Amino acid sequence: MTDYYETLGVSRDAGTDDIKRAFRRLARESHPDSNPGDPTAEERFRRIAEAYEVLSDPQRRAAYDRGDRIDMTGLFSSFAGVEDLLSRFFGSGLGSFGGGTAGPAQGRDVGVRVTITLAEAAGGVDREVGFRAPVACPVCFGSGSAPGADLATCDRCAGQGSIRLTRQTLLGAAMSIVPCNRCRGRGKLVVEACERCDGRGAVDEDVMVTVHVPAGIEDGGRLRMPGRGAAGEAGSRAGDLYVEVQVEADPRFVRHGSDLVHRVRLGIAAAALGVDVAVPTVDGENVDITIPAGTQPGTVFKLSRHGMPRLRSRGRGDLLVEVIVEIPSSLTREQEEALRAFAAAGESPTAPGKRRRRGG
Repeated sequence: MTDYYETLGVSRDAGTDDIKRAFRRLARESHPDSNPGDPTAEERFRRIAEAYEVLSDPQRRAAYDRGDRIDMTGLFSSFAGVEDLLSRFFGSGLGSFGGGTAGPAQGRDVGVRVTITLAEAAGGVDREVGFRAPVACPVCFGSGSAPGADLATCDRCAGQGSIRLTRQTLLGAAMSIVPCNRCRGRGKLVVEACERCDGRGAVDEDVMVTVHVPAGIEDGGRLRMPGRGAAGEAGSRAGDLYVEVQVEADPRFVRHGSDLVHRVRLGIAAAALGVDVAVPTVDGENVDITIPAGTQPGTVFKLSRHGMPRLRSRGRGDLLVEVIVEIPSSLTREQEEALRAFAAAGESPTAPGKRRRRGG
């Protein structure tokens, strides 16, 4: 188990102030800003931060001193990088150490739904989907500026799109780089707004997009089309279009991934004597198979590579033909007599009892 006291360089009876002072000193030394080009700085900072998080909390420290295992995954697993980790200790936006800054807001994602048949899912199909969303203004082409009018350099960020802020933190003064709140990270300002979009760079319109649904997709599958969603602020990329695919149930088949199951229903005589049947396939053609004499209920015959295509892979699944033998719930006089004769000709030591007929 990691020795957090050793990590911070303090004794086991160190007070809260001692722990805080040790953390501030070590964090300043290990801060990535203080170690440019050192790929290990971030990991050192993480270890110091973890030790401080445990020892600065009375309950965690008591559990650690007892020898209990301290689960820190809930604290650190959600951080995308050192910037998220630094903001955990020093406030939002104060962990930046020279990374890029956000520009104009990206367009929002759009979700739509399409419904296709099982046969279309087997072969793949193109579908047109419609939705209403902001699109780049056709007059100013997304700039927000009137045709012929120039954009002005932002006087707040001098065209950089970002500004530097300095704040006091546990480590002293910390500088962060944030998007300019005047030009919203663009670096340019609209002097004369486009009349069509009122300077927004986008207008709301009905959009039609052709979506290719690949062969083998399953019910509930989702497709992503990058940059085909709503337009963002001027100078930013559009959002993404997400298409949820609903595959209609086909009464002929039960689907299990890339395999299909078709159930053939036979009477007692057909199962006992054997019969030829035409089995439908998802491609629209029939395959003739022979059900041999004496086939038992639940027997499954496999037609290889007659199932669904495997999504993003080669080959197809199988078509499984399951035999269902149906026992009649009522018999005509002729049927009953024939079955009694069959039973009498067999080797069963027990004669069948009299059966009540229905309807005849």
